[in-house]
Amino acid sequence: MSYCLNPNCPNPENSAFSDRCLSCGSLLLLRDRYRVLQSLGQGGFGATFLAQDEALPGEPSCVIKQLRPSGSSAHVLQMARELFEREAVTLGQIGNHPQVPRLLDFFEENRQFYLVQEYISGSTLQQEVKTQGTLGEVSVKQFLCEILPILQYIHGRRVIHRDIKPANLIRRNQDSRLVLIDFGAVKNQVSQAVLNQSEHTALTAYAIGTPGFAPPEQMAMRPVYASDIYAVGVTCIYLLTGKSPKDLDYNPTTGELIWEDSVCVSKHFAKVLRKMLEVSVRSRYQTADDVLRDLELEPYIDSLAKGLTSSSQSQERFGYRLEDSGVYYSNPSHAATNHSSAGVAQVAAAIRARRARLEGTVAPTGVVGERVISNKSTALTSSNSSPSTRSTTPRRLNPDGLLNAYTKGRRDFALHNLNLINLPGADLSGTNFHSSQMEKINLQGANLYNSDFGKANLNRANLRDANLSKAYLHNADLEGADLRGADLSYAYLNNANLRGANLCGANLTGAKISEEQLAVAKTNWMTVRPNGRRGLL
Repeated sequence: MSYCLNPNCPNPENSAFSDRCLSCGSLLLLRDRYRVLQSLGQGGFGATFLAQDEALPGEPSCVIKQLRPSGSSAHVLQMARELFEREAVTLGQIGNHPQVPRLLDFFEENRQFYLVQEYISGSTLQQEVKTQGTLGEVSVKQFLCEILPILQYIHGRRVIHRDIKPANLIRRNQDSRLVLIDFGAVKNQVSQAVLNQSEHTALTAYAIGTPGFAPPEQMAMRPVYASDIYAVGVTCIYLLTGKSPKDLDYNPTTGELIWEDSVCVSKHFAKVLRKMLEVSVRSRYQTADDVLRDLELEPYIDSLAKGLTSSSQSQERFGYRLEDSGVYYSNPSHAATNHSSAGVAQVAAAIRARRARLEGTVAPTGVVGERVISNKSTALTSSNSSPSTRSTTPRRLNPDGLLNAYTKGRRDFALHNLNLINLPGADLSGTNFHSSQMEKINLQGANLYNSDFGKANLNRANLRDANLSKAYLHNADLEGADLRGADLSYAYLNNANLRGANLCGANLTGAKISEEQLAVAKTNWMTVRPNGRRGLL
């Protein structure tokens, strides 16, 4: 089919190879190369169409945006033109980021403005939630770990998107990666320019983004980088609840969304979301990196909070105190040197050491600031200690101890030594194994659904036929691991080491994994790739 781009055409659908529209007589081949196939949607400033580029071999698909403002006044037309030009400049400025559509063309023809972009085949997050249901905490964390680096990239180029929402995030069929689309409302710098009344009216009517996803400062035409973080936070609530902002109540005094009773997440993750959704810009996360840094603390928070049984004297002796599951250093030098996920991990190790001594078990070795905590003594060391001095020895657990703890409701086994443990067929779904040592562990046929293995050492682990669906394996070491027949559907494997891992017969449908990772692993014709197809590279 050929689709007519004349906004006033009464019947825009034509036969596939027509040169002119049968209804209005308009030429159907735009710029002698683009044949429009169908309409994809229409907004306040323009319509979007699926087209094919007949000037290129294979006639690849593309997306064409046509300037089509809903108003006819001069200032609205001018604003629409500026937004289109801004989107083109921004897409060119961002460059060839793999998760942003490439700008292919930009031109004016017959007093109409057109922008041609790379076509992204896939479903939006909005469509995914409607067809597949809401996501759990681990899956939403995976979403954040993918979208926040995109924000880091565009914010680093002084670009504010201003319209982040589930409908503008596409899960690309080719590799299951998220792609951020629709840069039509972008602001390419943070400024406080004073607008005249007509411009302010046009901006307020059209360029503020989507109500509910846009924070107050953006609605007031003063967007900042943190405005995008708010929109990502609202998107997280949508993924967890399936409810758009208009379906949620809000506090009439503060304007804050009321969402916490509608979700089931850990206290720490709720705290991260709460800070993303702060109405006050000053109280909100300022950068995407800040959010990622707090997400990295997650594996240690529960252990830190549970380990807080010592007196205030003990806390001061170790140089820290804890409030609301957060770490606060009583010694400013400790705060300066340990304000990172690694520093908090060391604090966690120290608290575990004290708790282990109280329980009469083997205690790990750890470092807090400039103090080394061991199972026998506490000794001062220089802050410039070698990495080996500052390393931690994870707490050892045997199979019975792990299963008993899990049966009693414990789900946090971060930073534990589980090497060589034999637990075939065990049910350990929803468990936190972040940064644990699990070398040569036998979990064949185990249920590990929605579990966190971020930064875990799974070198040569037996995970054959295991259920790892929606598991978080970011930065995990899976070198030489046996994953034959494992269910890795929708697992998050970004930056995982898969050298020599056996993925023959594994199901990787929807998994976050690169072709480079697959190239160093073992696959066969039974391996189900991220796009759902079986076969080799």
